[in-house]
Amino acid sequence: MSATEPKPEHEQRGIQSIEVGGQLLRALAHQGRPMALKDLAAAAGMAAAKAHPYLVSFGKIGLVEQDKASGRYGLGPLALQLGLMSLQQVDPVRMAAPLLDELAAATGHTLAIAVWGTAGPTIVWLAESPAAVHVNMRQGTVFSIGGTASGRAFAAHLPEAQVRPFYDAERRGDSLPPWPQFERGVLAEVRAQGLSRTEGGVVAGVSALAAPVFDHRGSMVLAMVIIAPSAAIDVRWDGSIASQLRDAAASISLRLGYRTAPG
Repeated sequence: MSATEPKPEHEQRGIQSIEVGGQLLRALAHQGRPMALKDLAAAAGMAAAKAHPYLVSFGKIGLVEQDKASGRYGLGPLALQLGLMSLQQVDPVRMAAPLLDELAAATGHTLAIAVWGTAGPTIVWLAESPAAVHVNMRQGTVFSIGGTASGRAFAAHLPEAQVRPFYDAERRGDSLPPWPQFERGVLAEVRAQGLSRTEGGVVAGVSALAAPVFDHRGSMVLAMVIIAPSAAIDVRWDGSIASQLRDAAASISLRLGYRTAPG
């Protein structure tokens, strides 16, 4: 770099050895199981002889521990404590909000975050569509269980005892099917697709897709919802908007500690 060439404004100097050793921790976290030295080193992209001193040091401070019988390395008590502290401090809505802004800009549609409130699925965050034509929504809006994408997402993933009373209350003045039929049909499809959708449900001419976000316990904590005029949005299960929404929800779930079942 020449004397006249400006330095990057936000460049910060780090400690390379920590960054190198961190590859081992990242590999352990990614695999999710104890690993032999040679396999762990390979996953981290380094030789076993290079990896071993890092593992010794990490073991001394509790970031990793070695099983005496098998010799395999796993995450240690300090790593577990740090993980639990991180999960306790995390705010799912704040974490998901920036992705909604990006999706609204990328798709041209309105995005919302809905959480389960005292009255059912409730909007707590909105990213308005940049398009001239958009769906008017507001924070605090409560969605129905049977007729909206977010309501169906919660119904598919929350305990029946928590959701069914709201659904049964809606049925008194609606044409919704009995819960067993709703469970076998709509909710089974929601679980199979990893998304829920409605086409002209509560508001004529308005369609929506919703994706569930799960925490480290596997509990649904919020729904990411995309809403638009039916003529302007592609709500096919295999469409690009569905794919983007699934990916965004999956990335937030991963950051919240959610791990899908193996196989």
